Amino acid sequence: MDATRIAAGTPLPDASLDQLFREARTLRRWRDQPVSPAILRAIADLTKMGPTSANCSPARIVFVVSPEAKARLEPHLSRGNRRQTMSAPATAIIGYDLDFYEKYDFLHPHDPAGPRSWVEGKPDAIARTALQNGSLQGAYLIMAARALGLDCGPMGGFDAKGVEEAFFPGGRIKANFLCNLGYGDRSDLRPRLPRFAFEDFCEIA
Repeated sequence: MDATRIAAGTPLPDASLDQLFREARTLRRWRDQPVSPAILRAIADLTKMGPTSANCSPARIVFVVSPEAKARLEPHLSRGNRRQTMSAPATAIIGYDLDFYEKYDFLHPHDPAGPRSWVEGKPDAIARTALQNGSLQGAYLIMAARALGLDCGPMGGFDAKGVEEAFFPGGRIKANFLCNLGYGDRSDLRPRLPRFAFEDFCEIA
């Protein structure tokens, strides 16, 4: 057994929590250091392990890395997001597939008909399930990237229809949000913005 493995039920050390949460920031400036395809694959391999409803796994991700792909993405970015995105080593386009339920034979093999019956022929349920779970997977992607030593710059501020036409042709995959990935330049970070106290956004019932 790996001696460094943390036993189930044991909290992560503070250094790990700092990297994932307390010291992590949204980065907009990037060092000139590429993100390798191996790291992008590792991010995806961690992302897919997070829970989704009946394992529906609706996220569909394009990692924009090449100059050609960046050129396809740039016209659809808001003006304020262009510099940070074009200078990022990689940008993940996190989409969600409205036909996710077609994969239940693979993803939920012990009872594919069960979860399929919850959504098939029900456009509102399809859209809600795809958006909710695709957003969860986008959050898992951010945490996976941080766990692997990368900085993240998640953002909106883009023309979703244009991005969908450029990267998800066919109309069944919708663009949710973008996340720049790389090794951030923290030289001019502003102080972290305030966060709520527990009592301001939580209660124990």
